[in-house]
Amino acid sequence: MTCLPWTLVDEPWSCEKAREEIGCVSVIGVDTEYDSFRYFREKLCLLQVSTGTMVYLFDPQGTGDFSFLGRLFQDPEILKVLHAGDNDTRFLHRDYGFVFNSIFDTHRAAILLGGTALSLPGVLKEYLGLEVKKEKKVQRSRWDIRPLQEKQLAYAACDAACLIPLYEAMRMKLRQRGLEADALNAFRDLAAGRWREKELSPRGHERIRGFEMLDKAGRERLKALYHWRFEWARKTNRARFMIMSDQDLVTLAGTGPCSLEALASSGLLSKHQVKELGEDLIRVLAAVTADL
Repeated sequence: MTCLPWTLVDEPWSCEKAREEIGCVSVIGVDTEYDSFRYFREKLCLLQVSTGTMVYLFDPQGTGDFSFLGRLFQDPEILKVLHAGDNDTRFLHRDYGFVFNSIFDTHRAAILLGGTALSLPGVLKEYLGLEVKKEKKVQRSRWDIRPLQEKQLAYAACDAACLIPLYEAMRMKLRQRGLEADALNAFRDLAAGRWREKELSPRGHERIRGFEMLDKAGRERLKALYHWRFEWARKTNRARFMIMSDQDLVTLAGTGPCSLEALASSGLLSKHQVKELGEDLIRVLAAVTADL
């Protein structure tokens, strides 16, 4: 199987064409690309919808209006095929309020069928005999940066293109083994899932390497810094490690600088970090010192 033709839906006329053509089929493949590495709240970067003959690519950062998909996703007469679609459905509900009915998830189907290779390439090989090599460089590329490269769009389109043929092969296997009812229950659970924001682990700082080497005051400073970093990440929607690493937190907790000058001269933070975070860090550290 080769990848289907694909098009980036980024103009009013192409949105209308996509709406008409997607609305004419009874089975669609749905996939997304998102960045869960650099952001506190995972960022949806691309939405792919396959009709079996064409893949439409919708850019959440673009100007195209794909709100019409909400009605199609909710329509119980249109089957939506996904692979490990928990995050896909949750992010689309979180960002756009889309609700899904009538789902077939090839990952959950593979589990019910006793498969062990549950990645999309593994399932494709087992049920369609396809050897699909995923380009790690493209898979891990910056999906949040615009413009997206041609190879990124083609990669995303090919993932969506394989979903409907995969569904057709797996549906027969489920029927032959009397697992259709179990599959429907599993798919309904997936459709009902909702996104939840990350929650702070109250004692997560104790699992950071180096915690045990700190004295009592250092451990209290680490706890405060750990809580501060979580809230800063939430406020700025950045991954925690991009604000400060665990080991930088431990080092800062151990030295406990009490002024901006001391913080800047420590060499622990860049000039940009001192400017952005310095006053807040000093305030956090001073509050802990006052409580000791």
